[in-house]
Amino acid sequence: MPLFSFVARNAHGKLSEGTVSSPDRSSAIQQIERSFGFPIKIAPVQEPASSGLKAGSAPDRKPEPATAVGGGAKKPGEPPTAGPAPKKPAPAAGTSAGKSGASPEGLGGKEKLTTNQLYLFTEQLAHLLSAGMTLDEALGIMVRRLKDPKLAGLSKALHQGLVEGRSLSQVMREFPAIFSSLYVNMVSAGEASGALDDILNRLVKHLSDVKALRDRVQQAMVYPSLLVVVGFGLVLAFIKVMVPQLLGFFKQSGQTLPGPAMVLIDANRILSDYWWAALLGGFGAYSMFKIFTRDPAGRLAWDTFVWNLPVLSSIPRHRYYTQFARTLGTLMQNGVTLLRALELLEDISGNELVRQRMTQVRRAVVDGAAVSVALTEQQLFPELFADMTAVGEQSGKFAETMQMIANIYERELDKQVQITSSLIPPVVMLFIASAVGMVVYAILSAVFSLTGSLHG
Repeated sequence: MPLFSFVARNAHGKLSEGTVSSPDRSSAIQQIERSFGFPIKIAPVQEPASSGLKAGSAPDRKPEPATAVGGGAKKPGEPPTAGPAPKKPAPAAGTSAGKSGASPEGLGGKEKLTTNQLYLFTEQLAHLLSAGMTLDEALGIMVRRLKDPKLAGLSKALHQGLVEGRSLSQVMREFPAIFSSLYVNMVSAGEASGALDDILNRLVKHLSDVKALRDRVQQAMVYPSLLVVVGFGLVLAFIKVMVPQLLGFFKQSGQTLPGPAMVLIDANRILSDYWWAALLGGFGAYSMFKIFTRDPAGRLAWDTFVWNLPVLSSIPRHRYYTQFARTLGTLMQNGVTLLRALELLEDISGNELVRQRMTQVRRAVVDGAAVSVALTEQQLFPELFADMTAVGEQSGKFAETMQMIANIYERELDKQVQITSSLIPPVVMLFIASAVGMVVYAILSAVFSLTGSLHG
């Protein structure tokens, strides 16, 4: 089996050097993460050294006791163990609610939970486990205690899966519409480490942070959206109420309407007679957009356009920087290996351009590149983000550094939200004032024309 020499730094900043035996580089990285800490350098060894050292031992000194980035602490002198992951036991025959393809009582086949429901479920389970109850007891209490039929049905399905001999994470995997891969992998790490209650408490905090981040962005858009609705309603009221009255006056007087008033009357006629065409056109445009973005090339083109929009892209960019750093730090703190964490983070942005570049980042890390170097090469993150990531790699406190980066970009996101929310209302007001001004000008021009003719 090929040998790989490595240099790794543990959570206390101490270096460990040695060799590991592994079938490929990816497995070697995971083995080093579990046993020694964050790998700084890894290279294949062409021929085994003649010193008689075993794979995984340091050449000149004992390995430092290191808390691996993706696993638990290692005793001094203990060789690394990188056995295969335990096989998933086959579900017992006759499984009901939790079996794949089925759904718990109170939930539809592909029905999802809201963010608040998932938060409540996780919080309740974490509290019961922290109080000293077993997982079986906690889920049994939740079945009886939760008033929401969806949450009670979900608790019953998970409890049934435990009775059938499966682990909690295995049962959760059968409800992908409810539990994301990130959620399930953190639960699996908690089961492996024996600290499921701590993992669930961290999941509660993670869900709370994500929800608070989304709520801040949504709240910043409420006022501009309200202005747009009010402005459109005001213009529509002018056209539908004032214009018919104006037209009646001119028919009685026999006067010819001026040009601006004729434009307004034509607009009123189009809205009255051809409103169905506007709806049909809007539906057609939406359908064409969905067809265009369903194609991979079209989706990539649209997401690239959205990601590079000036000014308006600052909020989704900073939101992604914050969510990426926060989630990566949380995964690493809970025993998920770096490669698995990067794989889970590929889809959190919902942007095809970002997903493809994050795939390249993970491939570069598998080939031996540092995370900071891989991020810099893809030109997806700011230089400050990559520089601080490099500091975390060198210090051996990668997870803590990612949480610190998340705090920094969360503050930057708040600034961007404030700036954008303060700029959008004046711009919206300008467009609304222009539209209302044109309507008022058309009406007043007709009124002045009518009064002038009556005076004459």
